Amino acid sequence: MRHLLFVTMGLAVGLGLAGCGDNQNAVDRKLSDLNVIDETNLSEVMLTTANADEGVAYFQRALSAKPDRIDLQRGLAISLVRAKRYTEAVPAWNNVTRHEDASNDDRVNLADALIRSGDWDRAEALLNEIPPTHETFKRYRLEAMVADANEEWKKADSFYETSIGLTTRPASVINNWGFSKLTRGDFDGAERLFVDAIRQDPELFTAKNNLVLARGAQGNYQLPVVPMSQEERANLLHTLGLAAVKRGDVETGKGLFRDAIETHPQFFEAAQRSLQALEENVSN
Repeated sequence: MRHLLFVTMGLAVGLGLAGCGDNQNAVDRKLSDLNVIDETNLSEVMLTTANADEGVAYFQRALSAKPDRIDLQRGLAISLVRAKRYTEAVPAWNNVTRHEDASNDDRVNLADALIRSGDWDRAEALLNEIPPTHETFKRYRLEAMVADANEEWKKADSFYETSIGLTTRPASVINNWGFSKLTRGDFDGAERLFVDAIRQDPELFTAKNNLVLARGAQGNYQLPVVPMSQEERANLLHTLGLAAVKRGDVETGKGLFRDAIETHPQFFEAAQRSLQALEENVSN
């Protein structure tokens, strides 16, 4: 009877320990899942709100422990681009594209890094290798930029138009298209596109500055009717002044520089320097 009791107790303890083991395994799995969730959230933070160089350091540390994780490889490559470390970003994106789970989006991002680092020929070759069925905003925006660089204007226009139809935030690409028209000497077309870009994003100062350049190139030295702060107004007047001087309208340029100084004298020194240089040149 005593022997049976010990056996029973032993079985009970064994079953209890087995149950504890099962529970521990379940807990470990839950903690592992939780760690993955936390890691994913941290990665998202590093890709969006964190300082770009901090993101680079985070993904470099993560990859030293898990070098085969493509999401971490992508995170490092994206962070290097965010940090404007394009020379490092190219090999980082190369690593991503060599991964067995790499996608056409990864190849497009490699082409983007190549363009940013100045390797236009390799970027063009890479874009040509991507199937035409891969139709994304970024792909067509890059195709337009490459066509611009090659002065293939019809192709550039087609790619710009297609890319605009693939995004809900087209202001920056419309501005790029306008600058393309500006470099070709199509000032009217450029002006229309810059106005459209500002309508899409009233805060896009680059488009405002480009619009003023397009108007100035045509001898129109009136500021456009677009939303602008006093500091922006001063900058735009200075840009108009430079455009006037470039066209040989020196006295008009001087007047625009003076207007810029009066508009925002505390923060705007470039107009003062430009005016002083003109006056010194005349006196000499």
